[in-house]
Amino acid sequence: MHPVLKTVLQRLGLGLLTLFVVSVLIFSSLELLPGGFAEAILGQGATPETVAAFNREIGLDRPATVRYLEWIGGVLTGDFGYSYAGLGGSIKQSVTDLIAPRLYNTFFLAIMTAIVAVPLSLILGILAALYRNSWYDRIVNSVTLTTIATPEFFIAYLLMFFLALKLKWFPTLSTVSDSTAFLEHVWRAALPALTLTLVIVAHMMRMTRAALINLLSSPYMEMAQLKGVPKREAIVKHALPNAWAPIATVIAFNLAYLVVGVVVVEVVFVYPGIGQLMVDSVSSRNMPVAQACTLIFAATYILLNLSADIISIITNPRLLHPK
Repeated sequence: MHPVLKTVLQRLGLGLLTLFVVSVLIFSSLELLPGGFAEAILGQGATPETVAAFNREIGLDRPATVRYLEWIGGVLTGDFGYSYAGLGGSIKQSVTDLIAPRLYNTFFLAIMTAIVAVPLSLILGILAALYRNSWYDRIVNSVTLTTIATPEFFIAYLLMFFLALKLKWFPTLSTVSDSTAFLEHVWRAALPALTLTLVIVAHMMRMTRAALINLLSSPYMEMAQLKGVPKREAIVKHALPNAWAPIATVIAFNLAYLVVGVVVVEVVFVYPGIGQLMVDSVSSRNMPVAQACTLIFAATYILLNLSADIISIITNPRLLHPK
C-alpha cells in the first residue's frame, strides 16, 4: 500500500474513533448538568411524583446507557430523535427538521466569512513577508496582535456600536428567516461575518507570513537571490508553492474554529444559527437538540482538522516519493 494512502486511512480511522469518544463525552456532560427538562417545564413547585411521571412520559426514566445506545444508533442512520418540546403533544418536532434551517444559516455565515477572510489573509501575509520589517509589516503585525488579544464578543459590540448604532450602515440584530432574500441575508449577516473575519484573518495572516519568512532563509532561496531573481518573483514562484502545506493546515484549522466559534457571535447578534439554537437548548435542558448541535460542531471540527492533516500529508514530497 502506498504510504500516502496508508497514512490517510490511519487518520480517517483516528478521526472516527475521536468522534465516538466525543459523542460519549457530549452525552455524559449534558447528563451531568444540574436540573432537567421536567424541572424547566414544570417549575420549581412541581412535586417529585409529577416530575417522575413527566420523565417517564418522555423516556428519561430509562438508564443512561440505554438512552445513549438508542441515540448513537439513530445518529448513525441520520435520525437525531425528537425535541423534548414537542413530546407529549399531538405533533412531534424532529430534531433534524429543527436543526436544518439553523445549520444552513450557520454555514451561510461561515462561507460568507471564508470567502473574504482566506484571500485577504493570504494577500496580507505575502505582502508582510515581502516587505518584512517595513512600516507596513509593523502596522499589520500590531493590528493583528491586537485583534487576537481581543475577545470576540468585545469586537462584536464595538462593530455594533460604531457601524450599526452610530453610522447606521447595518442592523444591530441579524435576524433572518426562511423567507429572507439572498442579498438581504448577506446585508444582515455582514456584522457577524466582519467580526469573524477580523478574528481569523489575524491568525491566517501571521501563519502565512511566518511560513514564507522561514522559507526565505532556505538554501534554494539564497541561491535564487544570488542568481539575481527579484525578491517578489522568488517568493511567488519558489517560496509560496513550498509554503502551501503549513498555510493550508492553518486555513483548515481556522475554518474549523470559524464554524465552532460562531456560537458567541450568533448569541451577540441574535443570529438564528445552530450556535444560538444550542445555547437555547442547553438553557431549557432540551437534551436531544443540544446533543445534536454539539455533535455537529464536533464532527465539523474533526473533519476540518482531518482535512488539514491529509493536505499536509499529500503535500509532503517525502511521502509522495518514497524510496
